[in-house]
Amino acid sequence: MPVFEKVLIANRGEIALRIHRACREMGIKTVAVHSTADADAMHVRLADESVCIGPPPARDSYLNIPAIVSAAAVTGADAIHPGVGFLSENAAFAEIVEAHGIVFIGPSPDHIQAMGDKITAKRTMTELGVPCVPGSDGAVASIEQARAEAERIGYPILVKAAAGGGGRGMKVAEGPENLEEAFLMARREAAAAFGNDAVYMERYLSRPRHIEIQIAADNHGSVVHFGERDCSVQRRHQKVVEEAPSPALNAEERERIGRRAVQAIAGMGYRSLGTLEFLYENGEFFFIEMNTRLQVEHPITEAITGIDLVRLQIQIASGAPLGLEQKDISFTGHAIECRITAEDPVTFQPRPGRVENYHVPGGLGVRVDSALYAGYPVPPHYDSLIAKLVVHGATRNECLLRLRRSLDEFVIEGLPTTIPLHQRLMADPSFLNGDYHIRWLERDFLGS
Repeated sequence: MPVFEKVLIANRGEIALRIHRACREMGIKTVAVHSTADADAMHVRLADESVCIGPPPARDSYLNIPAIVSAAAVTGADAIHPGVGFLSENAAFAEIVEAHGIVFIGPSPDHIQAMGDKITAKRTMTELGVPCVPGSDGAVASIEQARAEAERIGYPILVKAAAGGGGRGMKVAEGPENLEEAFLMARREAAAAFGNDAVYMERYLSRPRHIEIQIAADNHGSVVHFGERDCSVQRRHQKVVEEAPSPALNAEERERIGRRAVQAIAGMGYRSLGTLEFLYENGEFFFIEMNTRLQVEHPITEAITGIDLVRLQIQIASGAPLGLEQKDISFTGHAIECRITAEDPVTFQPRPGRVENYHVPGGLGVRVDSALYAGYPVPPHYDSLIAKLVVHGATRNECLLRLRRSLDEFVIEGLPTTIPLHQRLMADPSFLNGDYHIRWLERDFLGS
């Protein structure tokens, strides 16, 4: 018997298709919800049932909680998987789903709420013994308080939205002379993007890596980690390339941060998949946030562990035990993911359009997560991510060579994509040597 009879997938694109495939392999029927713009999307075509939940704007469809919950009730779905983005980290949505007797495939609303507020998340992790970037103890309410905190913490200072994400509501003050401007701009951006102008402050690290630890915890007290991912190749705080394991860590550091992440998650009493994100510099790890959902970059962890994380997430939500101990998880080879977007590869302006010709690379160790097909019209209303190229090799060098070959084979015609950017990256000596940090792509590679 499957763990659930029917799962509604409250998302779109490649992640909806990824969840659908995991469900079908588990013998679970799927319900696709879609906007009118996505009526011909691949996840809609393949699902057992589909329900239109509104017009193209996300606020009227993929963020429309009453429409999604009604679709689950009408189709008899016994669980909802939120995917990534949209409502995946919305505590109110999780609470409403559970109030209707439907299982939310994710953590408890309380944990989503606590980790969704970065101030609360940092305070929680500090109490659990996880090191955080030195910063303010909570929100900073005035410029006078900001000046006092900056003197205590030390410049340069990063002012960050408490409810932020994706780089919005983040401003750097190099010194006292531009602190007020950074503080006010961060508050304005936070209010506009998140409806909450609360900001906090922390020390600005100059050349850190972005290292994240994938964990899973069940309802029975078991917690494991699946190693780290290095997500330091970023533009405007958006990840472009990820790899696992990180070329920057040694075995002792890897074991230390994995153990600390497991201890923290166990201390929280957390349930489901989750990811703890850290900045790493000069041998030190500093917690920055926790994502209480599936990550876009989860396939590289699957590649080096051989474990289906989506399947595991669904099993945990059903109440089943992990069935894994840390000693059961082994790491083999190296994996890299390239996020391919429908953007101009030079200006990065989104350029949606119709896919005229589509051919994916293949061969040993090559995986493409995408919902594209020839003739598919990429809509202008949503995130520009259209494909994830994931390559695994026995070594990092083998992985890089395989990735270069795969990028040369990848054909998406009819609209511009960032495939040329990734081809340039695969020829760059700094990237090939693993010598990069979170500001390297913008500052050194692109020179912006």
